[in-house]
Amino acid sequence: MSLDADQSPGATVLELKRVVKSFGAVVALRSGSLTLERGSIHALIGENGAGKSTLVKIIAGLYHRDSGEFLLGGESVDFASTAQSKAAGIAVIYQEPTLFPDLSVTENIFMGRQPTNRFGRIDRKAMRTEAAEIFQRLGVGLDPDRITEGLSIADQQIIEIAKAISLDARVLIMDEPTAALSGVEVERLFAVARSLRDEGRALLFISHRFDEVFDLCDTVTVMRDGSYIDTTPIAETTVDDLVRQMVGRDVTELFPKLPAEIGDVVLEVEGLTRRGVFRDVSFQLRAGEIVGLAGLVGAGRSEVARAIFGVDSYESGRVTLHGTALPKGNPSKATARGIALVPEDRRKQGLVLDDGVSRNITLAIRKKLAKWGLIWTGLENEAGKVWASRLEVKTAALDAETGTLSGGNQQKVVIGKWLATEPTVLIVDEPTRGIDVGTKSEVHRLLSELAQQGLAILMISSELPEVLGMADRVLVMREGRLTGEFPRAEATPEAIMFAATADAEAAA
Repeated sequence: MSLDADQSPGATVLELKRVVKSFGAVVALRSGSLTLERGSIHALIGENGAGKSTLVKIIAGLYHRDSGEFLLGGESVDFASTAQSKAAGIAVIYQEPTLFPDLSVTENIFMGRQPTNRFGRIDRKAMRTEAAEIFQRLGVGLDPDRITEGLSIADQQIIEIAKAISLDARVLIMDEPTAALSGVEVERLFAVARSLRDEGRALLFISHRFDEVFDLCDTVTVMRDGSYIDTTPIAETTVDDLVRQMVGRDVTELFPKLPAEIGDVVLEVEGLTRRGVFRDVSFQLRAGEIVGLAGLVGAGRSEVARAIFGVDSYESGRVTLHGTALPKGNPSKATARGIALVPEDRRKQGLVLDDGVSRNITLAIRKKLAKWGLIWTGLENEAGKVWASRLEVKTAALDAETGTLSGGNQQKVVIGKWLATEPTVLIVDEPTRGIDVGTKSEVHRLLSELAQQGLAILMISSELPEVLGMADRVLVMREGRLTGEFPRAEATPEAIMFAATADAEAAA
């Protein structure tokens, strides 16, 4: 199947019409429609569970549609594998690339299709030359000979893009590519995306961040509840219009901050230091208070949270809970004493994806549920149902595999797991990463209600509006040190960004 039938800008490259996909009784895609044009960046947005991922997996050859049309270059196609999709000129760049860490950048780009010389041996010189030429075209300074292990997510995504270019992919799908990137890395990725568009390729950009959609994309398609809603030129729509189409209602309060009485100090961190990661970190957290921990990627915020909870150790300093020192490096004791940590990476650190919803929710309270060393499924489901219902987790059944849920519902399950422990301190690391605007509002309201009930919350977030909208007090970190503290009334974007970026002398 060739994509070169019409080379003119604006020509339709890929089209799906009224595509349907079901998994047993669950309808994941009711009516999916999408049109990608040559030389254009097209945004695909919708709440978690709207059907975006299912649509992309049909394009990528992972799923086979039940009905509807799939046209490539004007001809009907039906991919039986990802290899067929790639051969047809389609490449997917995921949020977290899967590369071979022990191989070089060049070897990863040409894995499985290495060029050979006249003696039948791998032509490493030709591989390296082509890789260097691609990076030069993209305007990035990656070393083709460098081992991939240790590269940032941003660099790994560039390698995936280079792989797509080497395959001469005419359609590139970028699925939440900026979720784990810093501002500078996002700008570099966008520059690369624009250069690919200018070469005449069709790009599909999936994101929950409206500022990025409006900055990068030419057109936007909205999906809701597995169905196509609308396609609009970016210049002819607004954020409010898109939100209304996504959720089917007006989300009047993205940051529903409820009044809460600030009580006594619950958690105190004093002089916490871990060589090369963070040093001399000190702060207090009070009952009913939401403290936002802001800073750029790599500032050490998550590492401090993990040290407080006991996942990671530290060399000096101490953590006290209700005035009593907490032993370091012991998450079990931290949990027993009333601290809960919702980690940044819910899939790797927060969930057992192959287990059911109720089992995941009850993971941290299994000892409480056990009778004579046994856990009855009925008790497990009963306990899981409480939080699944309260958090409105959308699932076909409590024993449904958690990995099949949308990102937003997975996040609710992780939060439910830790709330089931009845903590007095809740640490949430990137609570709304990779979830849609409707679910964001629900998570924010939940955090606000919990604070109103007296829970002390430490919220780590890379989204400045979230920090400003939800926090009673904002702490800022830079290169492992606290560089600023602002009460809600004084927390401005300018003040926080200065504290997050200024050198130590300027900050002082």
